[in-house]
Amino acid sequence: MSRKILTKDQAVEVLNRLGNEYPDAKCQLEHVNVWQLLVATVLSAQTTDVSVNQVTPDLFAAYTGPEELGNALPEDVEQYIKRIGMYHQKAKNIISLSARIASDFGGEVPRSRADLESLPGVGRKTANVVLAEGFGEQQIAVDTHVFRVSNRIGLVHEKDVEHTEQALIKKLPHERLTESHHLLIFHGRRCCHARKPECERCCLNGLCQENI
Repeated sequence: MSRKILTKDQAVEVLNRLGNEYPDAKCQLEHVNVWQLLVATVLSAQTTDVSVNQVTPDLFAAYTGPEELGNALPEDVEQYIKRIGMYHQKAKNIISLSARIASDFGGEVPRSRADLESLPGVGRKTANVVLAEGFGEQQIAVDTHVFRVSNRIGLVHEKDVEHTEQALIKKLPHERLTESHHLLIFHGRRCCHARKPECERCCLNGLCQENI
């Protein structure tokens, strides 16, 4: 028997319940401008936001903009970010993308998806975060939490990140896409864990298809 998928009305109820449960849901990466957001998001791949926030204050104090970081040596940048995963490649990426922003985009982070995804280390998920948080567009970036939670509870039923994103865009109200991103992340972090979801205290009891 095929698994039931929540209706659009039920999806709105999911968002409403999650909104009541996590009124503080928002981007957790600390930044003061779009360039810092972009760098922090690239650094956050396979690393917690908490870990990124521990290294970026000193990084951004040493390199105050795209031109400064774009001219840095990888070994120097690595000293600031070596506490997070994959720091060798991440150092190369944030230097290269900063150099591109300085040389090709007048020192400003580009606003188009195509231009963002042309930057080293920037994929669709990172572009979605920057477009949503940096430029105010309604986007839903599908990370591991969003993918797991949305498919587990029955918002969608997809096998990969790309199809999950497209299905969520069709299912959720457009004006709540960015909000949905944060709510699903918070639920994944705080309740709907990968290995041991805390179903007994979940605010989605009665809606979640995992336990029906």
